[in-house]
Amino acid sequence: MATFPFQKEATWFLKHYYLELFLLLPSYIFLVFLFKWWFGTYFSNNKKNPPPSPPKLPIIGNLHQIGPLAHRSFKSLAEKYGPVMLFHLGSRPLLVVSSAEAAHQVLVAKDVDFADKSNTMVGRRLYYESKAIAFAPYGEYWKQIRGISVHLILSQTRVQSLRNVREEEMELLIKNIREHIDSASVIRMDKVLRAFTYEISSRAVIGRRFSDEGGKKFMELLKEVHDLLGVVNIGDYIPWLGWVNRFNGLEAKIKKVEKELDEYLANLIQGEIIRQRSTGSINVDQQRNNQSFLELLIESQKTNPTADFLDVDTMKVITLEMVASIADTYTVIEWALAAVIRHPNVMAKLQTEVKKEAGEKSFITEDNLNNLQYLKAVMKECFRYSPGNTLVARAAAKNVKLMGYDIEAGTEVLINSWAIGKDPLLWKDPEEFQPERFLNSSVDLKGHHFEFVPFGSGRRGCPGIAFALAIAELTLANLVCNFNFALPNGLRVEELDMTEAPGTVTRMNTPLQVVASAC
Repeated sequence: MATFPFQKEATWFLKHYYLELFLLLPSYIFLVFLFKWWFGTYFSNNKKNPPPSPPKLPIIGNLHQIGPLAHRSFKSLAEKYGPVMLFHLGSRPLLVVSSAEAAHQVLVAKDVDFADKSNTMVGRRLYYESKAIAFAPYGEYWKQIRGISVHLILSQTRVQSLRNVREEEMELLIKNIREHIDSASVIRMDKVLRAFTYEISSRAVIGRRFSDEGGKKFMELLKEVHDLLGVVNIGDYIPWLGWVNRFNGLEAKIKKVEKELDEYLANLIQGEIIRQRSTGSINVDQQRNNQSFLELLIESQKTNPTADFLDVDTMKVITLEMVASIADTYTVIEWALAAVIRHPNVMAKLQTEVKKEAGEKSFITEDNLNNLQYLKAVMKECFRYSPGNTLVARAAAKNVKLMGYDIEAGTEVLINSWAIGKDPLLWKDPEEFQPERFLNSSVDLKGHHFEFVPFGSGRRGCPGIAFALAIAELTLANLVCNFNFALPNGLRVEELDMTEAPGTVTRMNTPLQVVASAC
């Protein structure tokens, strides 16, 4: 049988070629994908102009560069990389904005492009799959729940209608502090103020005081919700490590709070429905000013044919969000009181103003607030000066240009409002506490001036600003009108700890403790 020249050599070669091809195939595939990735990235980066970004590590990206006080980390990095920076937190791209100009673009000029909100696993679980105003995706549902919440509790008219609730609770707060004076005890202001604002939120939203009918349990659940929202869940950034939560206790804790919170809210709403059935429907137009948010919410669901979006879970989450957002005002008041205690010259000027306005009655009502211009300047300076977190993260709905940079769809966006408030290009002596900077100034905190946006701006700005300011201004005015405050154990005011604790609600790292005396 005839053979081709070199047939044996060819057979040997082919046998070994296929063997090597089989053994090396994974390496070849890897090299092809590597080349394709490099080729695509190279040309993509040449076509696009991404924002500057700190060097990142494999898998974790820039996570190692973010400390527990993220807004401070971002401020330090912005000094090197600029006011528009791109981070990669594991698999999640995050854009951090630290200038007034860029904030204006995100919040107003291109707000539709950035109108979605980012969320975490904990936020989704505890807020009924992101049904809350703060976390819901931009769209018809969000417009509906925001509209009804503003209409029933957050509008200027409704805020004014609830002034008696704020003033009655204010009188009880003053009485409570006077009892501490009589016993010469040290006062934990965070606890006193927290109980005060929670009672206001409970009466306004639920229609009764927290101290009644198991409300204290709800207070503790709200605190646990905030604590959980501040927990770093590695699964949010590196999804394939989400299983860790089953072993570190996070999953069990979420399930417990989720269950207890849902049961409480379900019983609350069902109880109100039963009460309304037994007493008859209210006349919303005639009695609106005397009704709680929950009463009006249930009535709206029954009588408004267009309110079909108000299912039970939606009523639960809106009730939860309204209570929590109003109650959390206590942190603002604590920071403000700490700031004026630490600056005795500011305290003296503020006390002079409020005492003159109060006269012999020694009580400031909301009718007096518009006459207290220094008080308003102090509150503005507290929002600018005191440590605070970034605004709730947004997300790019599509590919968009921002300040000349290309931002990809899905990128989360954080406005570092605290860093903007400390920008020396915008503020003279930004590290100094100077309320006078806001006297005779047109700069407000309602989202019209982007060097100062503690409540955000645009269509996703905080709708509860009027309620929060009414509580904070009334409380600070009456505290300094009725009491002098000193620090316990001979602590000097300049030693007062003004650092913040990590978390979604910016509490003082060392809770404010004072010794009060009548003035």
